[in-house]
Amino acid sequence: MRFNLDHDYTYSALCSLLMDQKITVKEVVLQCLQQIRAHQSLNAFARVYEEEVLAQSDEINQKIKEAKGGSLAGMVVGLKDMIAYKGHPLQAASKILTHYISPFNATVTERLLAADASIIGHQNCDEFGMGSSSENSIFGPVCNPLDQTRVAGGSSGGSAAAVKAKMCQVSMGTDTGGSVRQPAAFCGLVGLKPTYGRISRHGLVSYASSFDTAGILAHSVEDCARVLSVIAGPDGLDSTVAPKKVPDYLEELNPLTHYNIAYLEEALTNDALQPEIKQNTLTALAAFRKAGHQVDGIHFEWLKYALPTYYTLVNAEASTNLACYDGMRYGHRSSNATTLEEVYLKTRTEGFSREVKKRIMVGTFVLSVSQSKSHYVKALHARALIKRAMEDILNRYDFIILPTTITTAFLRDSFVANPLAMYWGDLYTVLASVAGLPAISVPNGVDSQQLPIGMQIIGNHFQEEKLLSFAHLFEQLSGA
Repeated sequence: MRFNLDHDYTYSALCSLLMDQKITVKEVVLQCLQQIRAHQSLNAFARVYEEEVLAQSDEINQKIKEAKGGSLAGMVVGLKDMIAYKGHPLQAASKILTHYISPFNATVTERLLAADASIIGHQNCDEFGMGSSSENSIFGPVCNPLDQTRVAGGSSGGSAAAVKAKMCQVSMGTDTGGSVRQPAAFCGLVGLKPTYGRISRHGLVSYASSFDTAGILAHSVEDCARVLSVIAGPDGLDSTVAPKKVPDYLEELNPLTHYNIAYLEEALTNDALQPEIKQNTLTALAAFRKAGHQVDGIHFEWLKYALPTYYTLVNAEASTNLACYDGMRYGHRSSNATTLEEVYLKTRTEGFSREVKKRIMVGTFVLSVSQSKSHYVKALHARALIKRAMEDILNRYDFIILPTTITTAFLRDSFVANPLAMYWGDLYTVLASVAGLPAISVPNGVDSQQLPIGMQIIGNHFQEEKLLSFAHLFEQLSGA
């Protein structure tokens, strides 16, 4: 190979080599395929499209020779197994979608292909995006490339593991309550969740429709900016997408000399927070002060309400969204059913995992006539109050900073005895999701076991160019 995988593993590093024809797209793809074979024990991929991606590489390379290549020509991308790719299986890591083949592309897939990205395969994840460890999958658990006894995070764990192990330059995940940002933190990557409505949800398997968004996992902020410029923007197939002009995020990576930064005091005084994460966050805040930026601590009483609000609402939406999986139209159907009622009951009992069934039952409960006012309606009110409080801070400050996670990557099977304890790991990521705000996790050092620590930056609605610029500034300050 005419490039060094230890250094030239980001698309930004490879781009000039590809455009100058010093390396070919096929060479990049072959190197990624080699990494996939070498790291099969990570279980990062559900399916790899080797023959197809190699054939595409020749076509893209020819476009580059003719100076007709798209803005992502030669970028190798993996898709979470919740993003539709026409003519390919789409399973959401669930038995209930066995043998389902997508008849269309998700909008993000369509736009990646139009920009000449190479899609190398679908990546493992928690079933229907429900989990924080990528252990809840029909394909088995995903391992962290830095320590295979630990999780890669969830639910986009396979996507994070694949990027970290250099099986692709970028992965497309989905983020409902932290499913891109938490794996990014656990694997030492950049993970971007844009504003709700910035990217089309068409072709994404639904978990909770008012929270779900596509997200990007990459080694650098620059690679995230490149991809966001391609996939963001209006889409006639999704009425929830904002009709806003899409900036050239790569061109906008020009940090200002002064920012006003807020951090949430409650996030750093939480007893559950790993001390090294607290210390690294404080060190980062001190670096911003030293660089001339204003940094203030903010009392935020709503933090403790974010998690129950989030789980009440997403489970309610999940119970509705997953009602379509009944064995009648596509996917798994029970072979032991003799009546229509048995088809529904046995198909869903066999097809969904225990975690998914639990969330459906909780969601159905909070939506029931006897419970909706005391649970669902209250959660809607709490969501509005949290959103308003976050917006109030962001009207006075450019960004809110807090840790991405409470701990670094935890050991596999840590929460078998107490699965509810895992939900508390989402405490800091659900805040941006409840408010619909853009957020990014960036690497912020390591703990005593050399496990990555993530720092989360939350920006104001549709200000991704500003958020990415600031994250890029932190990369420079931290030497990442």
